[in-house]
Amino acid sequence: MATTHANAASDITSAPVPAFAIPGNDVDVKDYDKQDSAPAYTTVSSAAATHLDAIDFVEGDEPTAEEESVLRKVSGKVPWVVIAMCTIELAERASYFGTTGVVTNFVKNPLPKGGNGAGAVAPGGAGENQSAGALGRGSVEATAVTTAFTFLAYVFPILGGILADTKLGRFKTIAIGTAVGFVAHVLLVISSIPTVISKGHAIGPFLLSYYILSFASGFIKPCLATLLCDQSPVKKPVVTTTKSGERVIVDPQATVQRYLLIFYWCINVGSFFAIAGSYSARFVGFWLAYLIPGVIYMIMPIVLWMAYKRLYLAPPQGSVVLEAFKVCVTLMSNGGWKSMWKGGDEWWNRAKPSYMLARDGFVDPSKVFWDDTFVDEIRQSLAATAVFMLIPIFNLADGGIGSQENDMSTAMTLNNAPNDLITNFNPLTIIVFTPIITYGLYPFMERIGYPMKPMTRMCVGFMLGAANMVYGAIVQWKIYQESDCGYYASTCETVTSWSIWAQVPLYSLPAIGEIFVMVTSYELAYTRAPARMKGLVYAICLFNSAISAAIGLACSNAIQDPYLIWPYVALAIACFLCALLFPTYFKHLNEPIKEFADPARQAGLQKPVVTETARHEEAQSEKY
Repeated sequence: MATTHANAASDITSAPVPAFAIPGNDVDVKDYDKQDSAPAYTTVSSAAATHLDAIDFVEGDEPTAEEESVLRKVSGKVPWVVIAMCTIELAERASYFGTTGVVTNFVKNPLPKGGNGAGAVAPGGAGENQSAGALGRGSVEATAVTTAFTFLAYVFPILGGILADTKLGRFKTIAIGTAVGFVAHVLLVISSIPTVISKGHAIGPFLLSYYILSFASGFIKPCLATLLCDQSPVKKPVVTTTKSGERVIVDPQATVQRYLLIFYWCINVGSFFAIAGSYSARFVGFWLAYLIPGVIYMIMPIVLWMAYKRLYLAPPQGSVVLEAFKVCVTLMSNGGWKSMWKGGDEWWNRAKPSYMLARDGFVDPSKVFWDDTFVDEIRQSLAATAVFMLIPIFNLADGGIGSQENDMSTAMTLNNAPNDLITNFNPLTIIVFTPIITYGLYPFMERIGYPMKPMTRMCVGFMLGAANMVYGAIVQWKIYQESDCGYYASTCETVTSWSIWAQVPLYSLPAIGEIFVMVTSYELAYTRAPARMKGLVYAICLFNSAISAAIGLACSNAIQDPYLIWPYVALAIACFLCALLFPTYFKHLNEPIKEFADPARQAGLQKPVVTETARHEEAQSEKY
């Protein structure tokens, strides 16, 4: 006889997400628990979450609809483990950018005449306008090496995100990446020893270490920011009163936004250490430029060990990627692929167990092992992913395609400044403007009743990217006009009167844009991802940088004299058009998500599970 569950509808719909985040369901489910062939589900009974008591949750009354519309939203407090995670990111980025910041010169330029053999320039006036170098492989090969590295560094996070979500958990994945990264740093120092360079043996260990570093980065990137956001004590909106007597809403999304702004600030504090690498390579040699990041890297395992027992660790969910795949298969089956472009509630309801139960009178729990909420989470994740697809355009405007901005710098007057020093104005600008925007602009806009919603922020960032490319096109045109070699200025033996400092806006304008674009994309990735798939969705967000790198790699042969003006023009137009899409086509993503990191759901405690007994009983009921 058939097995009947006391509350089948409750099991398969699970905990609700906010009304504005869930597509409407036209199916009447009020009589679901009367079904004779309800699926044999049971709920997870073991508390799989690790260190859950590490979080001091913010409790209180949730706001009413009226309070939502009139009260100001503020972020929750920043616990010390969040600062610890930001410190780890600072150290990791310091080692990452300290290493990669000098790679272009290491690969592109030959050993300077009169130098010390370690890549440093000649002493005194002879080296004033020289650039550090070692391998002498040229601009095209340097671009290929760096863009291939960037591509891999943002592809490997998908692997890291899947392993973290399904097998290892975030903390263990970070620990593995840290160990692998240490090996990479040791090999980098070996490859830059003067005797290794002089004998022509540097390229092998260098490429090996460089790409091992991209693998290590791929394990750390998708896990650190998501682990950071997991520590938020604000899991739902709560009304509270400030010391000044103002009633405000402590908001989970505002809290995550604040954490990610601090996180991004730390990324750029770390990347500012590349200045030390630039000067070390220029005046001492590349061995010191690669050694300093390796020493800073050792902060990571120390802080990880100190923070471990204070962290909430969302446990891995072995089947979550399979669940997502099965949801997509269900949506596409039985002719569903024909209406996928229309989307809408009717199409998404096809994969909901509650809809199947109402339509067919039964659900096969051996094939449908997810709940309604998971389908809604997949839907809102894909909506955010559509925005991620535009980010490569901004990334290309933030630093140019390939080495076009580095090529511009070789035609400029250096006056003893490293030609790759100027790129550090990108992190410097972010370091200065992040506190201004975080504690000045955003709270001010909130107070006057015009909060900067996600798509507004994206629009502002892309507009800054467009302005940056317009400026770049003008400067490159002026250099061509003045150069003794005309439109072949980057390979000319003489330089123009244009100072290297004229490139500052090329790095400062998009840096401000990054605060609006990149942090918002990370926020969307975390808040709109399924509770048990945050690592993978965050990795998909990061993957757009790999797409940017692939475009740069594909165009590396074309992005050189005499065509350096046109990439700026094309990117200016593309950024402007994308900026117009955010407040129009993507305006639905401005709706906030109130509940997106429920620890019980992250631990799989709200997931319907099919037991072996239930499977057997279901099979027996089908037999009779």
